[in-house]
Amino acid sequence: MTRLIIWRHGNTDWNAASRVQGQSDAPLNDLGREQARAAAPLLAAMRPDAIVASDLSRAADTAAALAALAGLPVRSDARLRERHFGRWQGLLLTEIAERFPDEYARWRAGDPDPGAGIEPLDELGKRIGTALQEVADEVPGGTIVIATHGGAARQGCGHLLGWEHAVLRTIGSLSNCHWTELRHDAERGWHLRAHNVGPTG
Repeated sequence: MTRLIIWRHGNTDWNAASRVQGQSDAPLNDLGREQARAAAPLLAAMRPDAIVASDLSRAADTAAALAALAGLPVRSDARLRERHFGRWQGLLLTEIAERFPDEYARWRAGDPDPGAGIEPLDELGKRIGTALQEVADEVPGGTIVIATHGGAARQGCGHLLGWEHAVLRTIGSLSNCHWTELRHDAERGWHLRAHNVGPTG
């Protein structure tokens, strides 16, 4: 059985302000660093065999908190970056609603390709899912922690599980420094074991 722990990065000031990050490199804030330190012992107890992270600093620094406990290097993979949000990156949601009302309405309604230069969900899912599958193939039977981003995690998991957009929209978002667990075996293929797990309090 191969196990993927797909871990969202800790909090950033942009998260707190409802500012769209996308592939902008917003760093962890003090809360985010504390969240990573709190989650790291729980993940280290799973005895990971490998740690892989998005190359954006908020994910890489989250992974580093685990690496320090697990004694493992962090491998960087740019394919694990968050969805590219085109002309929205760096804007507050309130600014987006005002400046891009049509695209914003489509995005809120779940349109997988709302415009404004935003990466379509199909492309995002394929990009993340392919990276996840390759990591799993490299460590068969192992436990791999993947430090990535909320939207990226959702679509990457959906790609591996074969879930449609309408199904994925019913799954709650990952909280900062929480994770989704997928397992793979020869009989069942990929299946969801847990979602939005993490430290409490």
